[in-house]
Amino acid sequence: MGPEPTVELLIDRTRCVGHGSCAELLPELLTLDEWGYPSNPAGPVPAPLQRFARRAVGTCPVLALRLAEQPARR
Repeated sequence: MGPEPTVELLIDRTRCVGHGSCAELLPELLTLDEWGYPSNPAGPVPAPLQRFARRAVGTCPVLALRLAEQPARR
């Protein structure tokens, strides 16, 4: 069995209107800027937070978040 694929949380800034619910659900990864728009550090979502990331994606009222699975590197 090889390495696990990584999952990244992506923000579509053209869709986001700054509701901020994603940062409330996933404060470990998302912060809000001074105008209420989310930002996140680059890199994979840690495995223990992936369930919460899926919840944040699913509750975004404007579908501005998505999870992208990246193939595992060898």
